[in-house]
Amino acid sequence: MRYSASLIIVALFGFFMYKAAQPKIINPSKEGLVLESIISTIQAVHLNPKPIDDAFSKTVFDDFIKKLDPSKIFFIKKEFVELQKFEMLVDDQVNARNFDFFDKAFLLSESAIDRAKIIFEEEIEKPFDFDKNEVIETDRDKRVYAKDEKELRKFWNQELKYDILQTWVSKTTAQDKKENKEEIKSDEELKAEAVKEVKKRFTNYFKRLKELRRSDKMEFYLNSITTYFDPHTDYFSPKDKEDFDINMGGQLEGIGARLQSDGEYTKVSSVVVGGPAWKTKKLEDNDIILKVAQKGEESVDIAGMRLDDVVQLVRGKKGTVVVLTIKKKDNSIVEIEIERDKVQLDDSKAKSVMINIPGTLKNIGYINLPKFYSSFELEGGNSCAYDVLMEIRKLKEEDVNGIILDLRNNSGGSLNDVVEMSGYFVEDGPIVQVKGREDSPFVHQDKNKSVEYDGPLVIMVNQFSASASEIIAAAMQDYGRAIVVGTPTFGKGTVQRFFDLDRSIRGYNELKPLGNVKMTTQKFYRINGGSTQLQGVIPDITLPDLYAYIDVGEKEYENAMTWTEIKPVKYSQNVVELTQKNMLIAKSKSRVDNHPQFSLIKESALKIKEDKEKTSMPLEKVSYVNMRNQREQDNKKYDIVMKDEIAGLEISNLASDLEKINLDEKNQALNQEFIKDLRKDRYLEEVLFIMKDMIQLEKSFAVQQKKIVEAK
Repeated sequence: MRYSASLIIVALFGFFMYKAAQPKIINPSKEGLVLESIISTIQAVHLNPKPIDDAFSKTVFDDFIKKLDPSKIFFIKKEFVELQKFEMLVDDQVNARNFDFFDKAFLLSESAIDRAKIIFEEEIEKPFDFDKNEVIETDRDKRVYAKDEKELRKFWNQELKYDILQTWVSKTTAQDKKENKEEIKSDEELKAEAVKEVKKRFTNYFKRLKELRRSDKMEFYLNSITTYFDPHTDYFSPKDKEDFDINMGGQLEGIGARLQSDGEYTKVSSVVVGGPAWKTKKLEDNDIILKVAQKGEESVDIAGMRLDDVVQLVRGKKGTVVVLTIKKKDNSIVEIEIERDKVQLDDSKAKSVMINIPGTLKNIGYINLPKFYSSFELEGGNSCAYDVLMEIRKLKEEDVNGIILDLRNNSGGSLNDVVEMSGYFVEDGPIVQVKGREDSPFVHQDKNKSVEYDGPLVIMVNQFSASASEIIAAAMQDYGRAIVVGTPTFGKGTVQRFFDLDRSIRGYNELKPLGNVKMTTQKFYRINGGSTQLQGVIPDITLPDLYAYIDVGEKEYENAMTWTEIKPVKYSQNVVELTQKNMLIAKSKSRVDNHPQFSLIKESALKIKEDKEKTSMPLEKVSYVNMRNQREQDNKKYDIVMKDEIAGLEISNLASDLEKINLDEKNQALNQEFIKDLRKDRYLEEVLFIMKDMIQLEKSFAVQQKKIVEAK
């Protein structure tokens, strides 16, 4: 990766501080050394090392207990009260490198799991009454601990009953769709199958829980400590560091996703652009994987399973299909089928097409950039800045009248590349500021006075546009060089790097390796002085979005770093003057308000919010089936969104790209899929109309306006 001078200086400064701050060893055990090195490293190099005080104590206590008992089905009230005595003492124990709280919680957790296993084995053998009018609360935060073992048994009965009910109804629904009526089973047979499956899942679940070692739960505890400082500061054991880097794509035959442990759950940390999972358009960062199945086989519940075991389940030979049961951000549970393949890294590269709407709009260039990659990531490849430059030049050769840069779902990457790329649209000047905890802000400058493209520019973003995507969108917005369209971006305005904990402790080689800590060390700032942290970039024109009414992005995290600002730097550009932004906003709003598919998106967003807030589920079968059928019926109403092609939209490849596209059938298929998706993209349709308005209304684009073919 091509690091900038400021990042190298700051990293070296932090490293020397880190090396110089050799701590006094209080607890010479391995656990003590790991905690010692984590705390000393945070104090030395973290961007905002908050004090270890009562606020720290309460937060770490709550988070660790949640990790040990995420559904409140293990501890009973008196055990929680016993642990609660430590609620305001965790800070004192961490400062003393003492593990009394952890030891107590660990022992109580082990015995609570043993008790729950006995309760499960007894309750699963009893008949379940699905005619009884009762409900279960599925939101952990709304639940209370069972007052005694009798009430805990009731909780477990409800948990099992709900799981059986879901499985039973799913089997019934699947059977109703079968064409071969000879395979029809009775309702009682389907219920018996559901009970058998749930019994097997929970049996395996308890087996995995018992396989968790003290060191595994110590990692839960250490991460409760690190994430107090911010959600992106994490402890990684030596094995977890390897797991974090696992790419189920690239040279492997898999789905193309990176996974990481999150308590007893497995979370998608990132989806590899161009991989099989990415192509489904269904798997997203931060999705929780609940179950894994090989197509045609029974699902495996992976709660509590070690990450490397989950990886082995998800991986497989090219052409085989894995079925993931996923919990989405809105709490909905969905199944996603993914055909395993090799990840095609070329799919993550910048690519462009020319778009026309005959009689309305001519020669609008569209550049898709899925990631801010650099040459270190693509063997034999170029930086994304260079690739985008080539796309711009190819578009100009074909007499482009406007350019759309699509950064939706682009999670960021190379800082150098985003600075260089931003310079294609303005003269030389500042692009972004970077500031650590002690140093003065460093301003990353575009030093090239030339302007590669001076025409109409629209940048598309959404809630998954992060980091480098937010930098260029913010810079072009501050300069008044482009119109930013979409939804507020992710809001990750911080920089992380890994620190090897072995380097913070001299000696004790017999207890090493200690692991790594991924640490937040810097924050990005816009040239206007504001930060992209937490708030993200607010588009000039905001379009309806399915997640408009629920928190997504950085603001989902409880310990996210705050929005701050520093002094702005001087900036100006003489390429384009946008004077009609208010008119562009008004015209877009009028179109969106009267567009049936955008109206459906608004309705669907409200429905997602409504469903997320409905956390009390019926355990009576008729009520549950009615609720489920109603949700399915509601969802069908929204299925037409992005399903139909946009009338009159013409999309064509650039002449210079045709030779490469036609090299083999796979390239052709990928290209056809890419264009097919664009033809259905209602957001792109609205951006094209915004582009038309820009060209017609802005005096800066008088030359382009003459080239537009108007309907006569």
